[in-house]
Amino acid sequence: MRAPIGIKISSRRKALAISQAELARRAGISPSYLNLIESNKRVVGGALLLRIAAELSIDIGELTGENEHRQLAELEEAFAGPVLASLRLGAPEARDIVARHPAAASAIVQLHRAYADAMASADDYALRLRADPLFSELLHRILSGITAVRSGAEILEDVTDLDEEERARFVHSITREARNMGDVARNLIGQFERDYGDRRSASPVRELDDLIFQNDNYFPRLEAVAEVLRTEIGQVSEPALVEALEARFGVTVRKSAERQVDARGFPGQYRFSAADRVMWFQTSTIAATRQFQLCRLYAELAAGDVIESETSLPVLTTPAARRLAYRALASYTSGAMVFPYERFLVDAESMRYDIEALRQAYTASFEQVAHRLVTLRRPDLSGIPFGFLRSDPAGRLTKHFPLPGLLLPNSGHACPLWAIYDAFRTPEAIVRQVVRFSDGSRYLFIAKSAGRRTASFADRAIHTSVMLACDVLHADQTVYGTGLDLTDSSADVPVGPACRLCTRRECPDRQEEALAPGGGQDAVRAPLVPRAFDRID
Repeated sequence: MRAPIGIKISSRRKALAISQAELARRAGISPSYLNLIESNKRVVGGALLLRIAAELSIDIGELTGENEHRQLAELEEAFAGPVLASLRLGAPEARDIVARHPAAASAIVQLHRAYADAMASADDYALRLRADPLFSELLHRILSGITAVRSGAEILEDVTDLDEEERARFVHSITREARNMGDVARNLIGQFERDYGDRRSASPVRELDDLIFQNDNYFPRLEAVAEVLRTEIGQVSEPALVEALEARFGVTVRKSAERQVDARGFPGQYRFSAADRVMWFQTSTIAATRQFQLCRLYAELAAGDVIESETSLPVLTTPAARRLAYRALASYTSGAMVFPYERFLVDAESMRYDIEALRQAYTASFEQVAHRLVTLRRPDLSGIPFGFLRSDPAGRLTKHFPLPGLLLPNSGHACPLWAIYDAFRTPEAIVRQVVRFSDGSRYLFIAKSAGRRTASFADRAIHTSVMLACDVLHADQTVYGTGLDLTDSSADVPVGPACRLCTRRECPDRQEEALAPGGGQDAVRAPLVPRAFDRID
């Protein structure tokens, strides 16, 4: 693209009150040739351009317009956009504006960028509304509340023979629904305002979430690859994997009690050295972890290109997001190798989703089995829909998979009353819990905390807690529904998704106020009892 040098020469000449003939004489060219240059119909450069710049007392860089090429490109992009396309502006108009009215050109460029950012933000919010169960569930609750209020109001208007007690009951119901709907709406607005205030691009973790949501946590190509790799190995077991890795890829598996660190100085229980073709495990690493990591290594070496292809979707916009997705999908493939889809689903149903029994049958950990249960989402052959959460000892959520209808926070902390936190009090024991949300929905929560096996006295056994959640309607299909009267909700634990999203006014365990528009804290009115964050026990 040619910079508007001629127009700049003309503007500068006129500003200095020099005639075209006079400047042509000083530069040693004819007036007609200078006229062609100023009309931007002749390319000028070299010694002639230096002479003209000297006569006009202007820096050569200002005439060449090197710093304005991007502005010209952005102006043409703005002209071609949907807002200005009807004006049929093009490159000549862009060059003229940059040369004659640089401030106006900058203003147009800034407005176009603001418009592009606004459209990108709108697309991001639209994507989140489609994919994020939190937003979709909040909107669903608002619509449900509107329906309930309208239904109650129509009964009051149309049914004339209601007695006072019945009428009062409907009025109370409408009031309750309207108050709850208002609280949910304030939470939704507060969430949007907080996200808008951040004004940052989606994190790699968020983009990975979007990829998982988009595929409903089921990747058929990886399932097919896992089936092929499992056939190659024969039987998925540690000895068979060690032999297959040695035979096909020349990888040696070693174990030792020594403490090893990676290039960043971080210790670990296992590590693969591509240079030495050695997969190392600390002797304290449990058999389930060794088997899973050997499967993952085999999958990466044998089908890394297939895993890589799954990370090429537009939802992953950065190298960091694609690297994170590659690791997650390699683990998915490993899980599909350890737990063959159809056989595992049959076993899960016959064992009534008893995770302890399944982990013994497949030499797996509680978290590995829970992970696989969440991926049983094949449209024509699916298991019970489960949601998944993992928490560290500080209560921070480190991994999650959604369940339609259930508000699972994707970051921060969940409700402190959830079983995922109760499990830390009784490590290695499964905790079950039937909960009820403020909209009346009920779920079965199953959680267990465990720590990795330590290799020495100096090691710290940091525990993590893993939780599965399913609608209470499916609870009787699981071993964890045994002995529970699932029709009686009086023993349900009243909970919310997280304190900042909870509309329960009376909860004594609230850790923070709910989100409200403008960053205020008026979404939840003053509770009737002291809250955990403002009392001293």
